[in-house]
Amino acid sequence: MGADVGKGSRAVAGLVLAAGAGRRMGGPKALVRDADGVAWVVRTVRAVLGGGCTPVLVVVGAEADRVRHELFGEPVEIVTAENWAEGMGASLRVGLEALEVYGRRRAGSVDPEAWPNPDGEEPRSVSEIAAVLVVPVDMPSLTAEVVHRIRAATDAPEPAAVLVRAVYGGVVGHPVVLGRGHWGGVVASAGGDSGAREYLRGRAVVEVECGDLVDGRDVDNPRELPPGHRVR
Repeated sequence: MGADVGKGSRAVAGLVLAAGAGRRMGGPKALVRDADGVAWVVRTVRAVLGGGCTPVLVVVGAEADRVRHELFGEPVEIVTAENWAEGMGASLRVGLEALEVYGRRRAGSVDPEAWPNPDGEEPRSVSEIAAVLVVPVDMPSLTAEVVHRIRAATDAPEPAAVLVRAVYGGVVGHPVVLGRGHWGGVVASAGGDSGAREYLRGRAVVEVECGDLVDGRDVDNPRELPPGHRVR
């Protein structure tokens, strides 16, 4: 599904929030393993890449070295949220700011080693990115099909102005797509574990039903783990 990634102003980056300590889970959710022994952070990254997002950035925090180790060899950029304990909002701010800072440093060019492209194309300039798809690491049901469907909703005349989120049977969930024109507002308002929730409230958000694909649940504790999934 990555082959039809939009060109130029229609490019959509991916942002995986994987910094939390997972206290209710008994350890970082990024390190929970599925029935095949694959860490959730890797599952999430592969779904986001498979759905056509590029580049993909992962925000780490708790047990950052272990999470980085799991991501070795994956075509992603990793950034550490030193203030990860403040909640998802802090990780979201760090991720969005990292995309902007990277763009200014490169001044419209890209270091191929820093932003590998899964489709083998020339790496994409951050100045070309019109939106970012944001997803937390605790959604083990996420698939490339979900990402592809949500990303496709950014195909609009003004992609940098879009706001899109997945719903599952009418229940709001992730991923969420933030057009670049909204990044500053999200950074200014994100706090605690609310992420972009406060910013999105009262704004026109395109909702894309994905309940026919997966259940879309966030998993917070061991009792909710899918069969075969395990902590550490």
